[in-house]
Amino acid sequence: MENQTFSADILSIEGLKVSPAASLPAFVLLLLIYVFIMVSNLGLVLLISTERSLHQPMYLLFCNMSINDAFGASAVVPRLLSDVFTPTTQRYIRFYECVLQAFASHFHAGTSHAVLMIMAFDRYVAICNPLRYASIMTPRMVVRLSAGAWVAAFLSVAILLGLTVRLTRCRRLISNPFCDNASLFKLSCQNLLINHIYGLGSAVVILGSSLGSVTLTYLRIAIMCFSNRSKGLSSKALQTCASHLAVYVIMLVASFTPMIMHRNPQWADGGKVASVLFHVVPPALNPIIYGLNCKELRQKISSVFYTRDVK
Repeated sequence: MENQTFSADILSIEGLKVSPAASLPAFVLLLLIYVFIMVSNLGLVLLISTERSLHQPMYLLFCNMSINDAFGASAVVPRLLSDVFTPTTQRYIRFYECVLQAFASHFHAGTSHAVLMIMAFDRYVAICNPLRYASIMTPRMVVRLSAGAWVAAFLSVAILLGLTVRLTRCRRLISNPFCDNASLFKLSCQNLLINHIYGLGSAVVILGSSLGSVTLTYLRIAIMCFSNRSKGLSSKALQTCASHLAVYVIMLVASFTPMIMHRNPQWADGGKVASVLFHVVPPALNPIIYGLNCKELRQKISSVFYTRDVK
């Protein structure tokens, strides 16, 4: 490893800061959470894929979110697990691996916002225009919207990382638990104005469009419920929107927590740990929320386990 220390393509990465005594509990806890994320999300995708009665726009969009959650967790957690027992001073990562991890983590974040915006639109059409729902949210439309979400996130992140990769490097330490765009461009001593402008601009566009569209959608749904004064409509809106809103709020809390903590030097280390939560907490909670709040999914999951018990 001595030769790798002086290689320009080998970076030092901070990883998770845990004491030797806490290494084993941290490893076991993170491993269990990761296994749960993969089993629950991929299990949900398998269930929806094999059950024809669940081949509806809302559940197909759930599949998008579950695949993205499994992808996002896999981009960050396995690397953290592999470094838990390695001393901080001996944690290394190749530059191209760091770029790939940064791309995957940002791609997961961008796709999460895009898919949740589509899900908000789906709920709006289902509640406010139910007679035209089948003609608007066709399978082809769902595929187009889903593909658009993934492609838009891919292009946005490709430009973001492309601007960073072009920079020359004068430092080697990634002061973060995992690689992201900010930790990569901080390795350079060049002028970072373009990177800051594009990074801030893309963040404002993504968060602004996400918050704006979801807020506007649910305001219109609320107005529709109050204007009709129908208990049936209000009950339907609450039942169909509760899971989406819960997932969206969890994602926002997981997104903003590390941003706020990073601003306070006293909370800097806590902010680094909190940055991992975005790739762990929503992926772990989303399938639970979907499974508990959606009647059709609850019934299908129960039928699967009931059939196994009978056998």
